[in-house]
Amino acid sequence: MSDASNAALLDVRDVSKAFGTVEVLRAVSLEVKRGEVVTIIGPSGSGKTTLLRCVNFLESYDSGSIRIDGKEVGYRDAGTRQHRSERDLAAMRAETGMVFQSFNLFPHLTAAGNIMLGLRKVRGKSEAEARQIAEHWLGRVGLAHKADSLPAELSGGQQQRVGIARAVAMEPKILLLDEITSALDPELVGEVLAVVRSLAEDGMTMLMVTHEMAFARDASSRIVFMADGGVSAVGPPAEILAAEASNERLRSFLARFRASHF
Repeated sequence: MSDASNAALLDVRDVSKAFGTVEVLRAVSLEVKRGEVVTIIGPSGSGKTTLLRCVNFLESYDSGSIRIDGKEVGYRDAGTRQHRSERDLAAMRAETGMVFQSFNLFPHLTAAGNIMLGLRKVRGKSEAEARQIAEHWLGRVGLAHKADSLPAELSGGQQQRVGIARAVAMEPKILLLDEITSALDPELVGEVLAVVRSLAEDGMTMLMVTHEMAFARDASSRIVFMADGGVSAVGPPAEILAAEASNERLRSFLARFRASHF
């Protein structure tokens, strides 16, 4: 039997997904091991966000299997395609913290309140314990002084950092990050990526979609290049981002980023 530490925490096998007649994912397979940061890059429409949403079962997948720590994510059994109950799904989603492009904070709740909600409802924490955890993570993302601020009182970068704190406060097994800097002004991107880099250094397992190539190069264990709904190339950052990459589609995609000297 293989060493458990070498087993994939996230195991995606031959996952396909269509919206009507449009096939968005075509037999996608990838693995993420514990402590890895795997980054997905690729052109718009290549299926990156849909894949992340399938991992969190915000989208159902038509065929294939997605397992986290050996458990099928959205179905009781991949063969019968019988959906889990909403309660089971909530518990599974708590294992896969997701941070979205848009901040998705509840506008009527403070920064601390947004973080406390899942801790109370899903994790069953007391008010005092949830508050303590929320304050810890707000401090960790540099926002201890904003605990009682509403989202409208925060900058975009601050809101996104609250979103990250909310996700990691649930102690997920894997953190899913979907273009988390795309809605931010350029000067705010760095503060958010610094938080992600800090989590990576702490050993947080992550699956991340980004167009920030320099960050992907510096923070990733491996990079996955998706095109036309499938995985076109996988490898270490230096190999995938090399100017002389053997994959012609990958070379063409990367050419538009060369001016930024990643």
